[in-house]
Amino acid sequence: MKCIAIDDEPFALELIAGYIQKTPFLEFSGAFTNPLKALSFLMNNKVDLIFLDINMPDLSGIQLLKSLSNSPHVIFITAYSEFGAESYDYNAVDYLLKPVKYERFLKAVNKVIDISGKENPKVETVRDHDNFIFIKSGTQTLKVAVDEILYIEGAGNYMIFFTLNKKIMSLFTMNEIMQILPSDLFVRIHKSYIISIKHIEIIEKTHVIINKKPILIGITYREHFTKYFRL
Repeated sequence: MKCIAIDDEPFALELIAGYIQKTPFLEFSGAFTNPLKALSFLMNNKVDLIFLDINMPDLSGIQLLKSLSNSPHVIFITAYSEFGAESYDYNAVDYLLKPVKYERFLKAVNKVIDISGKENPKVETVRDHDNFIFIKSGTQTLKVAVDEILYIEGAGNYMIFFTLNKKIMSLFTMNEIMQILPSDLFVRIHKSYIISIKHIEIIEKTHVIINKKPILIGITYREHFTKYFRL
């Protein structure tokens, strides 16, 4: 999801911008202390989610929202709890009070993902003779060679496919992915990871290494994993 943050307080803006940039399934598209400049950006660029302060000079967050003909999803961020009830009149997904902790930020983002999933149901991923799968990512459906998939990581309601040359995000569950991928080529080793057997470089007691990245073997998956490889 493409996101921007709008807040006239530089420290608060820097905090939210940092949260966006460290969250794998969010794409940081800009940060603005001036709401008028943010409005100009929104009129010329597609954005999926705005993190928006309410009490700002020249143009309040609510006034900015009113001026948009097609508003993206909005999460209000403010120091004033009295704005909470009013914010929901403008279909805000959530309302966060400063200072915002990352855990609370992530909870609000997951609400947006849930809503987006209901608004835009995913197209089923299709297998092509076990050599390729087609993965819907945003507005695109990408053809991906199964042999090029290194591992898949769960991130909220999304799955991130790490391949030899790119990352692809798609709205899936672990169980759905396991049904799509060839079971003789991929194994789940953690609640958040499915790995390609072909691309394992090293197997340790608690983790495997793929493309120089250590991936933890979850305790509940360890017995199955060791039996699979007869370790």
